[in-house]
Amino acid sequence: MEQIPLPSPVHYELILQLLERQTMVAVNNDPSLRHQVNQLIITLRKAAVQQKHLEEVCQSSFNIDHRWSLNHLNTKNIAAE
Repeated sequence: MEQIPLPSPVHYELILQLLERQTMVAVNNDPSLRHQVNQLIITLRKAAVQQKHLEEVCQSSFNIDHRWSLNHLNTKNIAAE
């Protein structure tokens, strides 16, 4: 079964926590910036849900390979060398 690389869900959680706990506090006195940060949080939540849905759809055809970074070693390429 083929693998499909996707970001690890923890990446979404880390960014969301940073935005909610620190960024939102820093822009609390500026309604315009607060709105923009809030929209960013909403977008990231939607992206996380959309990725989860993609994983469910692909589950029967692909193994999901949650990646932690772009520096992931592809064992097929190493074996071919």
